[in-house]
Amino acid sequence: MPVLFFDIGATLADGRLEADGSLTLLPRPRVVAVLDSLREVPKGIISNPGTSEGAAASAAAALHEAFPGRFPDDGLVHWGPKNSRRLFDEAVASAAGAGAVEADECVFVGEDSQERAFAREAGMRTAAHPVFTLAVMENRPAFWTRIELPEGQELPGLEAVANEAEVVPVHVASERLVLAMATTRGVQTLERAGFTVDMRGHVEDTAAFLVRDNRPLQVADTFADTPSATRHAAETSLRATAVFGFVADELAGAATPPVASLGPAPGGVYLAAPAGTPVEDVHLPGAKPGHTERLLPDPALLAPRGGVRPAGLTAMAGDGLPSTRTIAAVRAAVTPDVLRGHVARISGIEPLVAGRPLKVRSRDASAEDNGRVVEALARRFQDLGLTVRLHPFRWRGHQLFNVEAEHRVTGADSTVLITAHLDSTAANGEFFDADGEPRLYDPAVDPAPGADDDGSGTAGVMAAAECLKALLEDGGAPTRNVRFVLFNAEEQALVGSKFYARAAAAAGDRIAGVFQMDMIAGRQQGSTPTVEIHSGSSVPGPVVSASDALGGRVARTIPVIDPEVTVQQVTGADDPAVGRSDHASFHERGWAAVAVSEDLFSTPDGAPGNGTRQYHTPGDTLHDQENSTDFAATVARSVTATALTLAGL
Repeated sequence: MPVLFFDIGATLADGRLEADGSLTLLPRPRVVAVLDSLREVPKGIISNPGTSEGAAASAAAALHEAFPGRFPDDGLVHWGPKNSRRLFDEAVASAAGAGAVEADECVFVGEDSQERAFAREAGMRTAAHPVFTLAVMENRPAFWTRIELPEGQELPGLEAVANEAEVVPVHVASERLVLAMATTRGVQTLERAGFTVDMRGHVEDTAAFLVRDNRPLQVADTFADTPSATRHAAETSLRATAVFGFVADELAGAATPPVASLGPAPGGVYLAAPAGTPVEDVHLPGAKPGHTERLLPDPALLAPRGGVRPAGLTAMAGDGLPSTRTIAAVRAAVTPDVLRGHVARISGIEPLVAGRPLKVRSRDASAEDNGRVVEALARRFQDLGLTVRLHPFRWRGHQLFNVEAEHRVTGADSTVLITAHLDSTAANGEFFDADGEPRLYDPAVDPAPGADDDGSGTAGVMAAAECLKALLEDGGAPTRNVRFVLFNAEEQALVGSKFYARAAAAAGDRIAGVFQMDMIAGRQQGSTPTVEIHSGSSVPGPVVSASDALGGRVARTIPVIDPEVTVQQVTGADDPAVGRSDHASFHERGWAAVAVSEDLFSTPDGAPGNGTRQYHTPGDTLHDQENSTDFAATVARSVTATALTLAGL
């Protein structure tokens, strides 16, 4: 009899670490049904609970609370790091008592492709999602699959079919194209329902990415007089081919087997990368922020677009402008000095914690200081009286955390999010070895202060939380929950916000709007202060107009804060920030979201932005002459005032 072993984090459940250190696990969609359909098959766990004292006991308690009676054999439960095959070998050995004699009678089910690779080294069979557990037991593989919706078919119809089949969506490209994982049995079900399916290769130990290219594309003159649809198809194909060729060349030798194209994607190409392939480290010439997006499997991805009901929840009486009271509170709390102080602590200018010697060298996801910054920010939120949770996830073997802090309102119909990303990178910097020879950026040891990207946005979120505390102490009473979220590993293909938004959707969160601040301090000297508001989304449905409305609120608030600032509101599928910051992870779920930034992207007529020129370099510090905390205060005040007004203050 086969023995099944499951990873917990992200595969079986989404985890939340409460302020008291306890762990809560919320089962992922379709997981319980899969477990119950295999009730008679022995099941175990292979999971890393962390190294803190009592972590394994806490994880075990949370597991049994979330999945009562479904993992009764403690002998099949294995805790520890999964950075080699060792723990998987131990699991195989333990399976003998449950009936499995050979390693290939053991199945590991886990979302992380590197962990699946280690399991296969140990001789186990693997599945990339619980939906494919039975398939792998029967030696039926899963494939990367492009699903086309013909006229007359809509996403809700595809959702209904997929949820009853061996199909797991990965990305919604448009109303007519979805990237998914599926078995041949799942493909047959889709085709019988009228969908067109293109199978692109085995999933096995690969992960999917979307890589975009913002460079102008030269299309052959032969397409000049063709219909626009034909020309668009040609441009899409040419861009996908060019991007894939560049990425494949850059990764030559780093990926065995090599990366594989999964076909054209919005603005670029989908690709499947073998475990451990550093796709996030590849930067196309002139690449803008967020050009690489990690794609996560999720059966709920095709759920009705727009997570808040009824439609129009974000609508408010009048013009939605902040009250005089809110404006005064924002001006008092969100100041250049306050922002400078927060940035100084998390970028290494001043000690991270007052009275202690440690200064931050880098917040890169691979750096030790990343976890220290998470702890410091969480403590500050707790000091403000907010309910704080850490949301764990894993990236390239690192245990990382998003930080969430919330003020809850009894009877609230929804939640307003004020967000930024807490990590940094200096991947565009120049580094040299001891002999003076150029070398690659080493994220584990090289400085990455990230004062603007995104220390400025993180400071804005912290100041917004301090402003809320002041308003509450002054008798203010919001009508909606206010949640502050700092995402980790944004620089690694938006992975932190991807995990967060996916978990929020599974938990049934009702989100009225998301305000993301990503790089708000950069302003070249002598330039016109310009704020960009990005609401463009490639995701179809009500999210488009809802995000535009949210962006409009910010645009109307900015002149109230500072009439000298130029507002550049960008929307539609041609928004250069589509899919390129953490707000996109919420668009993917149908929630209204905007990214507010300095003048980072070029204008529609091709003029360059006047934001920082120290993007992703060690020069991104508070001492950079293009880092303006005065300008950052204008942006942060505008976002804070708009968000708190939407929350009913």
